Amino acid sequence: MNVGLVAIGRNEGQRLRACLESGRAQDLALVYVDSNSTDDSVALAKSLGAEVIELDLSVPFTAARARNEGAARLLQMCPTIEFIQFVDGDCELRADWIAKALSKFGAKPRAAIVCGRRRERFPEASAYNAIANMEWDTPVGKSLSSGGDALIRRTAFEEVGGYNPAVIAGEEPEMCVRLRHLGWEIWRIDAEMTLHDAAITRFGQWWKRTIRGGHAYAEGFHRHGAPPELFNRREVISNYVWAIAWPLWPLLWFKIYRSSQSARYATFTTLAKWPMALGQLKFHWHRLRGKKSQIIEYK
Repeated sequence: MNVGLVAIGRNEGQRLRACLESGRAQDLALVYVDSNSTDDSVALAKSLGAEVIELDLSVPFTAARARNEGAARLLQMCPTIEFIQFVDGDCELRADWIAKALSKFGAKPRAAIVCGRRRERFPEASAYNAIANMEWDTPVGKSLSSGGDALIRRTAFEEVGGYNPAVIAGEEPEMCVRLRHLGWEIWRIDAEMTLHDAAITRFGQWWKRTIRGGHAYAEGFHRHGAPPELFNRREVISNYVWAIAWPLWPLLWFKIYRSSQSARYATFTTLAKWPMALGQLKFHWHRLRGKKSQIIEYK
């Protein structure tokens, strides 16, 4: 097969087993990039036949850097690879995903990325998992960006120079902006792609994850917010405005509830304006001080 898989992770445990076994079941060449796990992730990946990269942590770690290094090793191993399936180590590929995605590539010669439905494995385990499951349900068709799970055409990936390793969060949409500027397309198809195990069970995890999201919005806007792209401008402005105008939150809550029909989703999406705005401020605080932002862990 002309497809290889690059998985990245840290301390994923049995989730990594499910991830790599799902790739092996589809006869994919496997590369696992580990970012200083303290569990048995490295040994587990090797036992499953994956090529393992243990990142040199003397160089700042980002998911973008991990994916780039994984892709480079994959192409060294298998020079004829035409498509790279990137996946987070807490995700499992659905059995027929690769075949369906390749079919879309065949119909769309300018498609750089094809992605599908990422679904939470245990949405009932917590409100936070359920909210994440709703967030993954994005519209089908030509899209502006993809998430971390995506099948990418090798030639497009190489033309754009891969992910930007300096971006600590939101590296996928950032690369998609650059791909679209080169005339490539991003497509989301109506197909099950991955099962994701967020394992978010505490409010503090959700809060940090949402701060990370705000940081990603701010960095994306800083890099690509000028016309005509205006990348993330609406989201950045909305987070600041609603964080300040919190007494008007009932209006925002009702608007979100009317479109989602979920009181829980409306509540957390409204509440997220504070940590989102905080994440945006953190990005600018570090930038103005000439310091690199740190990875925001939430697991």
